[in-house]
Amino acid sequence: MADLTIMVAPNGARKGHAEHPHLPLTADAIAADAHACEAAGAQAIHMHVRDDNGRHTLDASRYLAATEAVRRATGPDFVVQITTEAVGMFKPHEQIAVVRAVQPEAVSIATKELIPDAQSEADARALYRWAYDRHIAVQHIVYAANEFDHLLDLIGRGVIPGDRHSVIFPLGRYAVDQESDPAELASFVTKVRENGGAARFDWWVCAFGASETASLIASAAMGGHCRIGFENSFINADGTRADSNAERVRDLRAALSGIHRLPSSRAEVLRSLGKPD
Repeated sequence: MADLTIMVAPNGARKGHAEHPHLPLTADAIAADAHACEAAGAQAIHMHVRDDNGRHTLDASRYLAATEAVRRATGPDFVVQITTEAVGMFKPHEQIAVVRAVQPEAVSIATKELIPDAQSEADARALYRWAYDRHIAVQHIVYAANEFDHLLDLIGRGVIPGDRHSVIFPLGRYAVDQESDPAELASFVTKVRENGGAARFDWWVCAFGASETASLIASAAMGGHCRIGFENSFINADGTRADSNAERVRDLRAALSGIHRLPSSRAEVLRSLGKPD
């Protein structure tokens, strides 16, 4: 089984200090969190940035500032992934603009947000090709099993180039109270296995609510990678509320002690996030 990557998602787009006082919102806070999470065992960060009022933004200058702050605070192997997640606020052209402006080493993109209709496809095709040619790691966010079919269609028609791809499955996104269930993973893994398996797809899981750890254990046991953090849950495996993202990383590593997969190298992390070979 391939080596394992643990990525931290420290803040997300919607939560604030009302939900948790230690949620990192500024570039400096995100960088300090990344440093602590790296020490706890994370190898990468999935990063959202906020404006001066704490609202989700796709402001390129803020992404650049946060990226540089994280790189100063962490070791040379730590990987920084930005996201184009629109959360109902941003249009496809704004998502495209931030990727081109930041030129990140890694980015996560929800195909259903970037390509909401046929008219959006040409611009998306150009972005995916631009990123592929620059060896940017593109990870595809797949919220439901039928969205995987859409992704396969885009790959099959060459809208998304390449022979190998990275996908992440957010469990519990559409569940009642956004509480995930490890059983949700079955339909996603079936899709992967029916369409080339590990030779064609590197797959990841993040999971909302109290079952975050249980869902990530299932992912790691089945060959997937793990994204953990306050974006999705504040709850440790034993039901206690974590004080920090680093605590969630340590809690996951302890829970994975019986699953014998070595930590991924930087090159392996980037490949698992979609960097072209």
